[in-house]
Amino acid sequence: MTATREYLLVLGVAAAGAVLVLLSVRQGWAQVVTAAPGPLPGSTVPVSGQDLVPVAGALAVASLAGLAAVIATRGLARRLVGVFLAAAGALTVLLVSAPVSPADVLAAARATPLSQAGSATAGGGAGAGTGGVPGTGAAGVGAAAHVVLVSFPWRPLAVAGALAVLAAGIVVAWRGPRWPAMSARYSRAGGGDPPPVADTATLWESLSRGVDPTEQPGQTGGRLGS
Repeated sequence: MTATREYLLVLGVAAAGAVLVLLSVRQGWAQVVTAAPGPLPGSTVPVSGQDLVPVAGALAVASLAGLAAVIATRGLARRLVGVFLAAAGALTVLLVSAPVSPADVLAAARATPLSQAGSATAGGGAGAGTGGVPGTGAAGVGAAAHVVLVSFPWRPLAVAGALAVLAAGIVVAWRGPRWPAMSARYSRAGGGDPPPVADTATLWESLSRGVDPTEQPGQTGGRLGS
């Protein structure tokens, strides 16, 4: 595999992993179900991964920004960006794979805006018969509520995406300096420095001696007017 293909493959894997984490944490990882006394319907409040692990989404966005830095840097700077990507991926793996307790889910559900909770209320109007107080959090989350974990398959997919970012970061830190840089195409083809430009005094001195000032060093030519 050429360096360019390896470069593009690693960037693609990292981008896919970060997007997968963002997609997964926005899905429902748990539900808080509350049974209301009849004939009023009960309520179901969904809790997403973003509600439980808000840092994971922020790390995924930072990883996408890190990919732009990989493209724009070279050498040691690119190696440091790879270390950052690996650290972000490892931290995301730890966060999304950590155990989630029912107390964590209930706390996240109570912090959910009332409008969001009301839209998920089963069997009728928002918060009907749930005893929720407007402005205090999610309706229907009380002592009688019980937690149902429904994180599959989104939570394992978030772990897989974070592992992809981790692996890509390790490869960037290891082999990134060998890959082509964005600014390389703008370098001079010959690689040489431009010839120095003579100042006005030098030009007038050459003219006074009858020497053509436009001649380059090493070129043969006669004096002016010869």
